[in-house]
Amino acid sequence: MRTALIALLAFAAGVLLMLGLSRHATSPPAAETGHQVAATAIAPAPASSASVAGTDDDNSASDNWPQQAPSPEQVMYSQRTMVQKALAELGPRTSGRPNLYVVAFGGDGGEDVFRNEAEYAAKMFPQRFGADTHVMVLENNPGSLDKHPLASWSNLEATLDGLANLMKPDEDILLLYLTTHGDEDHNLLVDMDPLPLDQIGATDLSDILNKRPFKWKVVVVNACYSGGFVPPLQGAGTLVITAARADRSSFGCGSDSDITYFGRAWLVDGLNHTPDFMEAFRQASAEIAQWEAKDKLTPSEPQMNVGAGIAAQLAQWRKHVTPGPAVAFKPASPTAVLDRPSGSH
Repeated sequence: MRTALIALLAFAAGVLLMLGLSRHATSPPAAETGHQVAATAIAPAPASSASVAGTDDDNSASDNWPQQAPSPEQVMYSQRTMVQKALAELGPRTSGRPNLYVVAFGGDGGEDVFRNEAEYAAKMFPQRFGADTHVMVLENNPGSLDKHPLASWSNLEATLDGLANLMKPDEDILLLYLTTHGDEDHNLLVDMDPLPLDQIGATDLSDILNKRPFKWKVVVVNACYSGGFVPPLQGAGTLVITAARADRSSFGCGSDSDITYFGRAWLVDGLNHTPDFMEAFRQASAEIAQWEAKDKLTPSEPQMNVGAGIAAQLAQWRKHVTPGPAVAFKPASPTAVLDRPSGSH
């Protein structure tokens, strides 16, 4: 009797689990007008693992999961090894000067635009700013599941823990560039359907960083409503840059775009003209305002907060930088390309 009851309960639990996961996998994407995501799409993911993509019962997952990629389970269980491998491949630290360590985090696997920015950052920073610049990419994209670790909460923490062991936390500078959708409650979308990934809110990100020993930080949040990340992140030794005000959308994402407005203005146009992150922000803000006015969009009003000491430390880093030539932007993956905003490359 006990054996039969256990078997019956296990069967019932399995049926309920599959129904719940099917509902999660087939829910329609949020309607979007800017670089944002509806609050319903940012809800915490279920704790259980998702069903294998590509089956007849999971057509929505198979649409997003490439047939030649590792299975979802293989991807999940490979993450620790992939993070360790990526950390091991970073170039050696240059002694006697501040080094820059960049983590590019492309959060939404449903649009190539975020992968494009993350991989462009990985190319541009070392080519422009030299061997003292070390870049690691975390991204969610069907085309790079076997190339880069996922952009997930767990991988972000594991990466920062690894960097803390490689860096001199009281001298080197951490630059965290996050690009994805954001909601009005200041959460970032972290998604690689059908994998159940946790979302990252403003206070979550602050807690993640505060647990690590980095004295000097540059945190760039490229998402709608990203100005809401400024209050929890600001502080001594920290430069916070966001693509929009706390109550405004930013623009340029979507399946028809190859790079966001902010990504082009700050990463491509700004940092290809100056190694000064704050000057690049000022140039980018003016450029974005022109594009938005031309397109009759509500101004996103990017934000910047400069904590005590970080400007001087960045200046110390720039003393040892001889900028290389401008790095052309090319999409890391094929997308349909809209007309460029005026002033872009």
